[in-house]
Amino acid sequence: MIKLLSSANSQEVLALQNALRRAGMPVTVTERGSTLELWLVQASYEAAAREFIREYKANPPAEQPSQAPVANLGAAAMWQLLARQAGIFTFVIFAIVVLAAVAQWFIAPDLTLSYLIFSPYGGQVLEVSQPWRWVTPIFLHFSATHLIFNLFWWWYLGGRLELTYGSTTLIFVTIVTAVTSNYAQWFMSGPLFGGLSGVVYGLLGFAMVVAWKRPWHPLALPPALLVFMIGWLLLGYTDLLWVNMANEAHSVGLLSGIALGLLLRNKRPALRR
Repeated sequence: MIKLLSSANSQEVLALQNALRRAGMPVTVTERGSTLELWLVQASYEAAAREFIREYKANPPAEQPSQAPVANLGAAAMWQLLARQAGIFTFVIFAIVVLAAVAQWFIAPDLTLSYLIFSPYGGQVLEVSQPWRWVTPIFLHFSATHLIFNLFWWWYLGGRLELTYGSTTLIFVTIVTAVTSNYAQWFMSGPLFGGLSGVVYGLLGFAMVVAWKRPWHPLALPPALLVFMIGWLLLGYTDLLWVNMANEAHSVGLLSGIALGLLLRNKRPALRR
């Protein structure tokens, strides 16, 4: 990361952070003693960010412009709003999941399933010559509700993680949580499963750890959201739900995300918002 400025004026630093983020630049803030430091997450934005700060200081806004209601946004404005909330890898996975759902539901159900399922032969048989199958079940979804739920949380959690730590970190977290959660679900129940929710719970676990006792962190999540997600996971182990849940994928995904969060937090303990 690149430090853009350091100031004891917290209002100025936080206002600049918000302005830079609205401009699509990934920034975060750390606390050092009585001062706040504004950091740029991705070096490729450095020239643009420094020029933005120079102009911002030369002509500070009298007040922050209010955002237009989402309902009043046109298609282009809506796209720009969504684009600021995620990076390229978040977009790519989102698109692949949607395309896989279209193929699975409307074009070639059997063919899609045969290529993306964890084990093409069923039972406890693994095809070691096709290593992509350890990841590809995350692209399979079996209902519209299942698909929408997972895509929403992928965008919300994956997008934040990518903007904060970069695409490489999100790719690594996605692959690790996908492999571990898919393997656990296959081992416990066989190959007839799918969904992005193991990764979603991995992202949740990652966010919980890196933002623990850091309410200023970009991945800090509202307590109500955490209660809902953990409660939903626990409900999957009861007979109260009307859907079949990939309980092992959720649990192992969460645990692997927590492990990765601990690894990164110990390596980069100073990252804060």
